[in-house]
Amino acid sequence: MMAASLLRRDKKSTAAHLKADLQRTDNSSGLRQLQELLDSVLNAERGSDPEALDWCKWLLAGGDGFDEFCRAVRSYDNATLCGLVWTANFVAYRCRTCGISPCMSLCAECFNNGDHTGHDFNMFRSQAGGACDCGDGNVMRESGFCSRHRLKTGENVPSVPRDLLLMSEMVLPRFIITIIQYLRDGYTEPESAADRDLQKVLQQLEPHISFLEELTKMGGAMRTVLTKILTNQQTFKELSMGQEENVYAKRNYEKYLSALKSSGLVSVEEKGAGAGATDTPAGAGALSLLGNTCCLFCEDQDGLQGVGQRKRVKLSSTTKDPSIMDTLKHKCFLEELLFWTIKYEFPQKMVTFLLNMLPDQDYKITFTKTFVQHYAFIMKTLMKSHESDTMSNRIVHISVQLFSNEELARHVTEECQLLDIMVTVLLYMMESCLIKSELQDEENNRHVVVNCGEALLKNNTYWPLVSDFINILSHQSVANRFLEDHSLLLLWMSFVSFFQGMNLNKRELNEHVEFESQTYYAAFAAELEACAQPMWGLLTHCKVKETQEYTKTVVRYCLETLQMWFDAIGFVDEPALNQLTFHLPLHRYYAMFLSKGVKCQGLDLDSLLPDQEMLMKIMVHPLQIQASLSEIHSNMWVRNGLQIKGQAMTYVQSHFCNSMIDPDIYLLQVCASRLDPDYFISSVFERFKVVDLLTMASQHQNAVLDSEQERPMLEGALTFLVILCSLRIHLGMSDDEILRAEMVSQLCMNDRTHSSLLDLIPENPNPKSGVVPGSCSFEEMLSAIADFKAPVFEPGGSMQQGMYTPKAEVWENEFDPIMVILRTVYRRDVQSAMDRYAAFLKQSGIHTGNPWPPYKERTPLHPCYRGLVRLLHCKTLHIVIFTLLYKIWMDHQNMSEHVLCMVLYLIELGLDNPVQDDKVEEEHCHDSWFPGTSLLSNLHHVINFVRVRVPETASEVERKRERERERETPASTSSESSTFGQNLREAQVFSLVAERRRKFQEIINRSNHEASQAVRPKSSSSRWLPPGSPPQLVTEILEIRESMLSLLVKLHQKLSAKQDSLSLSWLAEVDPAHHAHGDGLTAIERILAKAATRSRHSKRCLQEICGKVFPPIPLKKNSPGDKKSMDKEERRQRARERQQKLLAEFASRQKSFMETAMDVESPETDAVMDMGSAEPLDSEVLYDCVICGQSGPSTEDRPTGLVVLLQASSVLGHRCRSDTPKRLPTTDEEHIYPEDTCGATHDVRLSLMQRYFKDSSCLQSVSVGWDGGVYVQTCGHTLHIDCHKSYMESLRNDQVLQGFSVDKGEFTCPLCRQFANSVLPCRPGRGMETGAWHTPSNKSMSTLVKEVEDLQEQLGIFPVESNLSKEMESVIKDIKSTTQKKYMDYGKNPGSPDNDFLFMYSVARTNLELELVHRGGNLCSGGASAAAKRSCLNQLFHVLAMHMRLYSIDSAYNPWTRLTQSTYCDDERPEVPMLFRDVPSLLIIFILTMPQPLRKEHFTCVVKVLYSLQYTQALAALSVRFSREERLAWSNSGAAKKNTPNSDKSWESLLGHMISELTKAKDVYDTNSEETLVLSSSVWSPHSIEFSLQQFCLPFLRLSCLLQHHLYGDGLPGCLVEEEFSLLAGCLGLSGSVQCSGASSSAARLEWNLDAFDLISQWCSEVIALSDTPTHDFLASLQSLLGQDPQWAAPRLLHLPDNYNTIFQYYHRKSCTSCGKTPKDPALCLVCGAFVCLKGHCCKQQGVCECVLHSQHCGAATGIFLLINASVIIIIRGHRFCLWGSVYLDAHGEEDRDLRRGKPLYLCEERYRVLEQQWVSHTFDHINKRWGPHYNGL
Repeated sequence: MMAASLLRRDKKSTAAHLKADLQRTDNSSGLRQLQELLDSVLNAERGSDPEALDWCKWLLAGGDGFDEFCRAVRSYDNATLCGLVWTANFVAYRCRTCGISPCMSLCAECFNNGDHTGHDFNMFRSQAGGACDCGDGNVMRESGFCSRHRLKTGENVPSVPRDLLLMSEMVLPRFIITIIQYLRDGYTEPESAADRDLQKVLQQLEPHISFLEELTKMGGAMRTVLTKILTNQQTFKELSMGQEENVYAKRNYEKYLSALKSSGLVSVEEKGAGAGATDTPAGAGALSLLGNTCCLFCEDQDGLQGVGQRKRVKLSSTTKDPSIMDTLKHKCFLEELLFWTIKYEFPQKMVTFLLNMLPDQDYKITFTKTFVQHYAFIMKTLMKSHESDTMSNRIVHISVQLFSNEELARHVTEECQLLDIMVTVLLYMMESCLIKSELQDEENNRHVVVNCGEALLKNNTYWPLVSDFINILSHQSVANRFLEDHSLLLLWMSFVSFFQGMNLNKRELNEHVEFESQTYYAAFAAELEACAQPMWGLLTHCKVKETQEYTKTVVRYCLETLQMWFDAIGFVDEPALNQLTFHLPLHRYYAMFLSKGVKCQGLDLDSLLPDQEMLMKIMVHPLQIQASLSEIHSNMWVRNGLQIKGQAMTYVQSHFCNSMIDPDIYLLQVCASRLDPDYFISSVFERFKVVDLLTMASQHQNAVLDSEQERPMLEGALTFLVILCSLRIHLGMSDDEILRAEMVSQLCMNDRTHSSLLDLIPENPNPKSGVVPGSCSFEEMLSAIADFKAPVFEPGGSMQQGMYTPKAEVWENEFDPIMVILRTVYRRDVQSAMDRYAAFLKQSGIHTGNPWPPYKERTPLHPCYRGLVRLLHCKTLHIVIFTLLYKIWMDHQNMSEHVLCMVLYLIELGLDNPVQDDKVEEEHCHDSWFPGTSLLSNLHHVINFVRVRVPETASEVERKRERERERETPASTSSESSTFGQNLREAQVFSLVAERRRKFQEIINRSNHEASQAVRPKSSSSRWLPPGSPPQLVTEILEIRESMLSLLVKLHQKLSAKQDSLSLSWLAEVDPAHHAHGDGLTAIERILAKAATRSRHSKRCLQEICGKVFPPIPLKKNSPGDKKSMDKEERRQRARERQQKLLAEFASRQKSFMETAMDVESPETDAVMDMGSAEPLDSEVLYDCVICGQSGPSTEDRPTGLVVLLQASSVLGHRCRSDTPKRLPTTDEEHIYPEDTCGATHDVRLSLMQRYFKDSSCLQSVSVGWDGGVYVQTCGHTLHIDCHKSYMESLRNDQVLQGFSVDKGEFTCPLCRQFANSVLPCRPGRGMETGAWHTPSNKSMSTLVKEVEDLQEQLGIFPVESNLSKEMESVIKDIKSTTQKKYMDYGKNPGSPDNDFLFMYSVARTNLELELVHRGGNLCSGGASAAAKRSCLNQLFHVLAMHMRLYSIDSAYNPWTRLTQSTYCDDERPEVPMLFRDVPSLLIIFILTMPQPLRKEHFTCVVKVLYSLQYTQALAALSVRFSREERLAWSNSGAAKKNTPNSDKSWESLLGHMISELTKAKDVYDTNSEETLVLSSSVWSPHSIEFSLQQFCLPFLRLSCLLQHHLYGDGLPGCLVEEEFSLLAGCLGLSGSVQCSGASSSAARLEWNLDAFDLISQWCSEVIALSDTPTHDFLASLQSLLGQDPQWAAPRLLHLPDNYNTIFQYYHRKSCTSCGKTPKDPALCLVCGAFVCLKGHCCKQQGVCECVLHSQHCGAATGIFLLINASVIIIIRGHRFCLWGSVYLDAHGEEDRDLRRGKPLYLCEERYRVLEQQWVSHTFDHINKRWGPHYNGL
């Protein structure tokens, strides 16, 4: 009742009344009234009505206006943090110098108000959203705070008066429960509603939540109130249940309870089942992992079980902390709000509200605890979500704010078991997608791994949880807790073991796989993110001695888990064949903690290592990966598809290598240093499957490899050994040395940009460590080893970035091919590095041939790893080396230079690393090969006989038979024959496999194990022979009598192809250091020198060997196969030579073509241009057709045409008066005014004329091609027009076109591939008007004037209908269709002949003007200009002339008569006065309408007459600028001179006459000249008047000269700028009477045909006649028409600011002019500064987007736009567009497209000049290659 009456009153008074009631001490009635009012207003059943919100606002304000209330509350804001929350795509900043946490970020305002000069900062576009950390000392250093948050504002804010927020405390709880009830009611379980429309519910709540958000922005005081309400448990209890009588509240409370049920990790039903499930039969394989009973049972995968799909495995376990698993219970509003936020999958508004509250400290702590409490629930919701990507971003948006703060993270870890929760939740998540591993023992394997094909891994659904985990591990205190908690570590190890052996590859042996699975992406990402990143996080905290225990614990658990893994997969000692997994995270954890322990914590390696047997097991899988890499590169896995190559590349790629291949190789190095070297070496060769190859025999059988795979596999094995022995990354290099080595290897492969180098250097992936480990900064190191090559622009148009290239001394001393091989993703990079190295040696004159990879000295080994050297000093390796040297010397098959190179490398490594302790421990395995293990002493040991097993067909057997025939003893074929053994007791036999087995037994027995388990069926050694198998093996004995030294000497002879390549004297003066670079010879010499200097015995042996100098006796091969292979080589060689020859020929041809086609500098080669001057007089020009190749004249029937590109251009229209370009506005105060451009000025002029004069006459008095004129350019090639048509047909049928549209007539020139779209027919006959047309005549001026008049009277003869005329018509059509309609219709009646006439002659004008611009705006540079070379003006003129002769000018209106006779005409709308007409336009009209070809004397006559007019106009324009006094003075002095002789050739008398004539008219001079005077206060001297007159006439003279040059082939001599006027006048024949008044006088050039003064009077009278209508604005227009100025500066693009940030900050938030929103992709026109939306739908007109529209309007379909958010420039040309590149580069000369790196960018003047130059010269189409259609969508 009471409520109803309250509702009827107005809200303001009600609120005031209630507030007064509530302030009393007894406020019960007020409370009751308020409650009733709220019951009726805030009714969740009604949905959200604006009325309710309105009531709330009034009530909160308690009778004041809501805005005043907001201001009042704000004044009590005591927050010291910024806390601004933003969502995805917001532009924020990150400063690494100021950040404590790597996730620190600042809003633009705080960043710009702080001081970050010289810091390492970048701008970034937020992916998931974030919040500003300014003011938070836990996340960033105080020095980086902005000026606003530096002051602790909290101290001096007055405390809040109680009554201000009284109403808020009463009303808001009710408001919040309304929201919660609404959320409860709207929620439906996904199962129940097919189309659960959560979005709808949220939309209706939008205003409510926005209101809450508004409240949070009122500052600290309001946040405190909200925090109290949200965390008060009492209020929650009272309101949550709803009152008894409220059915609606009851119903939604029940919904809420049912929603809570499913929130635990184990749902209620499963709990019961789990207990019963424990007694499943133990045969299922009880995994007693975590010390709990976990049982394995299989279940169908939600009924989706495909036939071939592997079953999912489910672990049901009773894990440690039941509280994590249980359903949630809520105690306050905040908890339930978060619960619904999760249920509704993190709606953006809710997230923003929850985050906006974070500056309140109490809230922050409570909220973090609540978040942790809901963590498991978040994971469940995330896995079910369809929008997991969006949801992930929102989760991280919240968690990153909470967990980046170390204080908070530690607090929650202690209070809420954060770590336990995280690990358990991750385990649970991964358990949902486990399958049985098939590694090793497929049948009985008990190990489970994640299935990489599942969405969870494929879509990276786990990343928010993993990233939170990595984030909290980056805090020392949290990581320490983790490392101290053993049960947690065990849990974590079991988590890591899920990834051990995932994504198993099985080698396809028969056919190619049908379907290439791409699961490997998921697998690599999972290992890197879920295993490696946390590992690096933990490792950063294990850096000092005090943390030794942590390392020991982790290592212990790694080994335990590894042992369990070996047991689970049933591994004994041999890996299963043809299986490969790249994922061994347990091995890598073990390796990295070992390395850290030894390097940083001073632990003893042996104390961390297991027994020998375990080491042998650990070594197997990493070694398997190395061998498989080699197999993959040898194409043995080719049937598995491309993805296997992808895996091999990812494994070594820069982001993965230090978490994958580096730990693997380090682990192998550790194993090698501790295991028996003979065992290790033989294992390597066995894994690489090249054991059978290592025999002295010339032929062998390999059971596992094809012969073409043997060589790459052998190279792989040797290279691997070299890497193993020489890599020092974990064995003693300091961080700085590592960084340096990595950098050098990357730079040696290719020059790199700074950013790609940063990307390629494997960083320490731990997020806290900044960019690169070590004390030395990246920049210092870079400048020490590399030179910067500044960005250049190449003529081909490709943009170069700033690059770094290695310094010379780096090539000389630091180039390390081994490191390069280790780090190359593509094999071609190794070759590239070698080529660059060779080029350097050649250039610096060190070595000219083909160098071998240089040998590099290594840093000394850490004492712990000294055992690695024994690898180089074991007999097995020496036997292999000896065998290979022998095979290479004997030219056995499958040997290569690389093999020799690696063998020599191993020898040299052995010599450089002598073994320390020579315990003489004679082992009797194959001791008869070598006496000891030291390489130095074994080098000179001579081997006499070797027993080999060879096929019966081998040459060795043949030879033996021959020998036996000579002795005539019966041949003994039995291979068991014992006679050999007796004869040659010392013959050596060697089997790697047997050797390895024996060693293995020994080791096993030594460690007191039952040897039984190691004895296996020896399937590998006893090989059964399939039918049709190769011939049987027999044992032979070879006589060798060589030592390694002697083989080296012989190889040296063989390589140098000289008999005595090493003389005795050579040894005496040898110096190993001298031979650092060179080829194989150098390498051998270096080794021999080292051997000789280190051992006297070797030196003696060497001298003996060299003394004997015998010719090498390679056994003559006589088997036909070998002969064939020799011939094959020879044939190959010949083929190669032939190919070289062909290529050379082709190159020279191409070169000569390029010279003729692309020659820019010399205009001699162009057939079209200047045939006339060279040929006899009346011969015709011959054209070459580039399609059919025939040469001939152009005829009426079969015309030839020039390949041309027609394009509309507004470049001329954008010219301004001043030379300095306009500035791009970057503040609201700056503007660009387009009124002063050439195009605008001419438009105004034309419309002024059309107001007062006859239309047809106006249209002949100006030119219009300034905006949208058609520019014609050619590449200079010609073709028959019929050939062109068939060429177009063939293009039309060819579907693979890029970038141009044949239907629009576009094509590329068949010869030079330049873009074109039309063909301009060449006129039959001579190229230029030569001969008779040139002869000067002595006719008087008046005769010529008469002749010109008669010529004009001749009617246009309609041309005969012929192919030529048809083509000419079609070109005219093309020209008209090139530009838009609006640029052709300027007359009052569109489409009239006058209009057409104007358009035609304007095309000629446009092309002449543009050529002038291209020549630099004047003709001082003379004839040879790039633009002239490609000019087609001559042809264009003839086509236009033919067309324009069709319009005859009515003789009454012919301007010629008014120029040359005294006439007077009267008309209701008069003609345009001569003084207003555009003189160059008249010139072009006359030339085009007179019969062609025109005699030169007539041309000169026209120029002379027009020069008089131009000169008179100059005088008139000048006189308008004078002040009244000046006019008087000049008019008097002119009058005085009028009667002197030649007065018509003195500007003074003419000027005086002009002024006195024009003064007759009323007020021509008077209107507002007073104001203009103040501006031009400079006094006019005779000199300055002469100068301005010349400047005024120059544009006309330049155009006339150019025209003459094109029509008659006259040269254009170059000159100085000062002489340009007189030179041009001379060229044009304006000699006048120069002698009388000095050469520089412009008036002296005049030649009058009538009396000068009469003619001027006549022209002035036309103007005077007009002034009888003296309206004020008319007089102003008269002045502007008279005072025109024909001079324009060169066209320029806008002047851009130096720093890109200036543009970005102003424009990226600027709102769109048409719709008021901020555009998603804003762009700027660089020609006129317009701000446009790229692809914006708001600004579309008729389906065309704004950029395209603007390009048509501003540039006649050419637009140059800077994309604000990407810093790149796009060019729109007609219907195509291309990305041009960026004119803003960072400090390292690099572009930053899309601002991904966000580094400061600066304007590159050079690039901007190039862009401008391409715009002015219209060459975008030719220079930029990548064009695509834009379909009007930009």
